[in-house]
Amino acid sequence: MSGQPASFIAGPGGEVSGEIRVPGDKSISHRAAMLGSIAQGITEVNGFLEGEDCLATLAAFEAMGVRVERPAADRLIIHGVGLRGLKAPSAALDLGNSGTGMRLLAGLLCGQEFDSVLVGDESLMRRPMDRIGGPLRRMGARIRTRDGRPPIEITGRRALQGVAHELDVPSAQVKSAILLAGLYASGRTLIVEPTPTRDHTERMLAAFGVPVERDGAKISIRGPAMLQGCRIDVPGDFSSAAFFIVAGLIAGAAPLLIRGVGVNPTRIGL
Repeated sequence: MSGQPASFIAGPGGEVSGEIRVPGDKSISHRAAMLGSIAQGITEVNGFLEGEDCLATLAAFEAMGVRVERPAADRLIIHGVGLRGLKAPSAALDLGNSGTGMRLLAGLLCGQEFDSVLVGDESLMRRPMDRIGGPLRRMGARIRTRDGRPPIEITGRRALQGVAHELDVPSAQVKSAILLAGLYASGRTLIVEPTPTRDHTERMLAAFGVPVERDGAKISIRGPAMLQGCRIDVPGDFSSAAFFIVAGLIAGAAPLLIRGVGVNPTRIGL
């Protein structure tokens, strides 16, 4: 009958056991593509998530002159161009629906020698972006939005200066955008978190040879900072594994083994 709520009946689905793998972590795949592109030398990425968001980030760097080989579906060989080696894209960089890609890339592009514009799909173009714009402007970036939303227009050839910034709201994306801009800034870039957020960026910067200082809620780097290409094994995405973890807990007849899942303590809330 019209207006009546729908009814669903759920029954037991059987027992869960065996061994599986889940797709690669999206956040780490984004960062692997970005950091590998601006590193010196080759970065080999295994377990890359071939979802639309991560592929949009990868395409943005290819549009800026980075050569990427893809010998397998989840494997990349990124020929890094170094901190100053990116080239001006011929058109706006389209990040699709990826808020992570747009926010992090905005921080990285503030230190380039060329102008750039970031756009996305209809949904992304409605999302707020000024939480990254404020601290990046304090560093000397010239970054413009339309009423706080995309497109993001970034003017290159700006001398960035490290700043101390205290996050109003916990955000790994804002923190990461500032740290990526800090790679190009003179002096120390310091971030103070009100509560801990996922620290993928800090861990991966360290893997690429960038010294990251941590003191409680304070994270800092000193720029300009060079990155060295390395091997990145992207762990399985914990959010994807969560469904199987719960299924194994409530319907496990025998052990359920989920191989290669990321267990970063800042990422495993379930």
